[in-house]
Amino acid sequence: NLNAVIHERVRLGIMSMLAGAREIAFTDLKAALQLTDGNLSVHMRILEQKGYVAIEKSFVLRKPRTMLRLTRPGRRAFEDYLGVLEQVTKAARR
Repeated sequence: NLNAVIHERVRLGIMSMLAGAREIAFTDLKAALQLTDGNLSVHMRILEQKGYVAIEKSFVLRKPRTMLRLTRPGRRAFEDYLGVLEQVTKAARR
């Protein structure tokens, strides 16, 4: 019963990075995961539609800035995902 939205490779990377930080700039996340703007945008939109990620857009010195963070439901979903993953790995070791 792994959460299919989170289990996808890129979205798992996004959720993992966001779980370890209060918020992350879109450009930093893009660089860390080695994604294109479009690819990251598509995955972020999916996570935002599920309510897992909040996206805040602003301008800093006339340059657009997009900040991303996990929502409470997103953090819970990620923790639940990790719990199920832990059960799967324990069962596989038996």
